[in-house]
Amino acid sequence: MNQKEIKELIRFLKEEGITEFELERGDVKIHVKWGGDATAPPIHETRYYAVPGAPPAAPELGAMPVVPSSAPAAPPAAKEEPAEDLHMVRSPIVGTFYESPSPGSPPFVKPGDMITAGQVLCIVEAMKLMNEIESDAAGELVKRLVTNGQPIEYGQELFALRVKK
Repeated sequence: MNQKEIKELIRFLKEEGITEFELERGDVKIHVKWGGDATAPPIHETRYYAVPGAPPAAPELGAMPVVPSSAPAAPPAAKEEPAEDLHMVRSPIVGTFYESPSPGSPPFVKPGDMITAGQVLCIVEAMKLMNEIESDAAGELVKRLVTNGQPIEYGQELFALRVKK
């Protein structure tokens, strides 16, 4: 199977909502699994209220009382928005990210470099195959979003580019 066939297979599995899939064809073996079997344990909420003239009740062992608060709850932390509109180069496959062609050699690109469309940005190793990942846009490389040797997922953001206008 080539990279294009694997991408099409993954896209099909996601569209059909298939959470686990295994394929073995010759010496190629693919196992894909989304989601997890671990589910969060149920949260049991217990509220205790004071009743005038009644003795205080002892809470159940392990239960924590929920005390109503007069202060409003803080809003959830908002995801940090980028200061500008950047183009994200995403991984077309699952594998291991490498910034250079071999250990000890300089990286393909570094922040501040001017990138041309089709320029090799990194290598992603998948099933013992080294796949060169090329830029799909031209511009200035603002940031590398993954570290050398890091496992990466399909569609994960690898680089942020400030595209030429």
